[in-house]
Amino acid sequence: MKKEDYIYSIEIDVRDYELDSEGIVNNANYLHYLEWTRHEFCKTTGMSFDDMRRSGIIPVLNRVEIDYITSLVSGDRMTSCLNLTRKGPRFVFHQDIYNQRGEPVVKAVVSVVALENGRLSRGDVLAKAFEKYL
Repeated sequence: MKKEDYIYSIEIDVRDYELDSEGIVNNANYLHYLEWTRHEFCKTTGMSFDDMRRSGIIPVLNRVEIDYITSLVSGDRMTSCLNLTRKGPRFVFHQDIYNQRGEPVVKAVVSVVALENGRLSRGDVLAKAFEKYL
């Protein structure tokens, strides 16, 4: 996919402390990149994670599928992109990370449900915030 095929993208630099002993980004850090991308996307919709918390909404991951394609190294800059769909109460983020050459690094599908005031909800409040992207 091209950058313009996504509803949101962000540039992220690899930091040296994210590398493992092999000199590549540790696999767990890709989950952080994906999460950071979702958080920044939510801010652009006007519903930041802090806004959600204050409204009694807690988004919770219920599934993550990730394919590691190639590694990032020190000095790399990545583009982290996402698309969003809804399946019942689940919000499904289709997230991809590309290196500065435009090559795929990670492809992931992240499913999120919403707790409202401590109970699983249909996610209608978040659906309203995300409606132009769904």
